[in-house]
Amino acid sequence: MQEFLQKITAVFADFNIVDALEIFLFALVFYYVFRILKMSNVRHVIAIISILVLATGTVFLFSENINNQIYFIVPLVLVGWILMTFNVEVKRDILSMNTFVNYTELAKHQTTASKDEVERYIGDIIKALQNMSKDNIGALIILSNDNLPRQVLDSGVTLDANISTQLIEGIFFPKAPLHDGAMVINNYKVQAAGCFLPLTQNVNIPKELGTRHRAGIGITETSNVIALIVSEETGIITIAQRGKISRYADYDLLRKTLNDYYWKDLSADGRKKL
Repeated sequence: MQEFLQKITAVFADFNIVDALEIFLFALVFYYVFRILKMSNVRHVIAIISILVLATGTVFLFSENINNQIYFIVPLVLVGWILMTFNVEVKRDILSMNTFVNYTELAKHQTTASKDEVERYIGDIIKALQNMSKDNIGALIILSNDNLPRQVLDSGVTLDANISTQLIEGIFFPKAPLHDGAMVINNYKVQAAGCFLPLTQNVNIPKELGTRHRAGIGITETSNVIALIVSEETGIITIAQRGKISRYADYDLLRKTLNDYYWKDLSADGRKKL
């Protein structure tokens, strides 16, 4: 232990204000990159971090004004910082590594939809949510764009069914076999139901929000999806996106959210043909 401490002391023996300034500037860059990527897929974060670490190493190794040995400590510090900052996301992403749905296979099941059909889907989803809200029936619907981990879909029952108010309400009817899990709507189909989602570990979530809300928020923290949640206790409808929630969602907010999902996200991918 003493020998280790002596080596660390030797590394910083020639440390000066220029060294400190350069490290501070790099740390500042890392901080803002992390902040931007906080809500992105962890794979993207890892890729950017790798590039930045290599760039940092280049500066350290070829700079005459800085102690080159410090470079070997910087990555260790960064790794520790990453694990603390992204601990939940990293663990989930490792578990789902290489398990994402095969987009080619999904494409075989894609169907086109006319404008009237999409309007009907939007209307049916809103009607189902409002009916369940009125009757205090808990529900969790995930709006996906082929971007959920396979393990999430495998945890439920595959349906590949047409979207309808009756189907949505039937699945979430109390004591129905699949009512406790999440329903996944993928583009124009109810892809699966009864799915289990990772719970958020955000300690700032209001205490009155239960497991259903924590699951809805949790999946939006690691996947670019939208969660529509109906509280079983209060009937309040909540929308979760990128780990943030909008409570007391009314018709207008639900309509806007679904319009954004269908008319912006899907058409941008070229999946919709009107």
